[in-house]
Amino acid sequence: MSAPTQQGLRAGLAALSLSLSDRQVSQLMDYLALIGKWNQVYNLTAVRDPVEMLTHHVLDSLAALGPLQRHLSQVGKLQGASLLDVGSGAGLPGIVFAIGSPGLAVSCVDTVGKKAAFIKQAALALGLDNLTGIHARVESLTQRFDVVSSRAFASLPDFTVWSSDALAEEGVWLAMKGKLPADEIVALAPGVEVFHVEQLQVPGLAAERCIVWMRARATTR
Repeated sequence: MSAPTQQGLRAGLAALSLSLSDRQVSQLMDYLALIGKWNQVYNLTAVRDPVEMLTHHVLDSLAALGPLQRHLSQVGKLQGASLLDVGSGAGLPGIVFAIGSPGLAVSCVDTVGKKAAFIKQAALALGLDNLTGIHARVESLTQRFDVVSSRAFASLPDFTVWSSDALAEEGVWLAMKGKLPADEIVALAPGVEVFHVEQLQVPGLAAERCIVWMRARATTR
């Protein structure tokens, strides 16, 4: 990856008020290079230009890192928490979260074998001991996670229904969306509640982005 791309990454991190080590910056750069290499053989992402990949994929995912870390801090799980990224594809945002939060155990699940294989290869190539790739349907998973995330994966109702068994008792869903999906929120199952909608500003990207935070609705006895 070129020096301008790294400069763009560092500028984006500054704009997002994220403080990452030189090693983490190098891991993000190596991750971009790895996507580019695999894209030559497998269609991991539609975006091919390195500068666009930085903005549309890495910085877009990094925009959610601060909110994720703040949530984990608020619930006292900044270290040792677990996150499941559903329909992770090329590892977005799961791999970015794993790089940015070394104390977070990240599992990326995808039904496409080559994409799950890419996650496993990335974990090895980038030295990410906290990253696991899973080739499966999310409905088949039995492990439970503190955070279940998705980015451009499915509608909110489908996402929450399919991954409900993977959500820990006090866990939350983190759904990255573009414009606020009001119709999807209205269509959520009665047992799911939105407790926060967080607007995101992605450096270099003039598009609406938000996180829809959800949890299982407390049952009254």
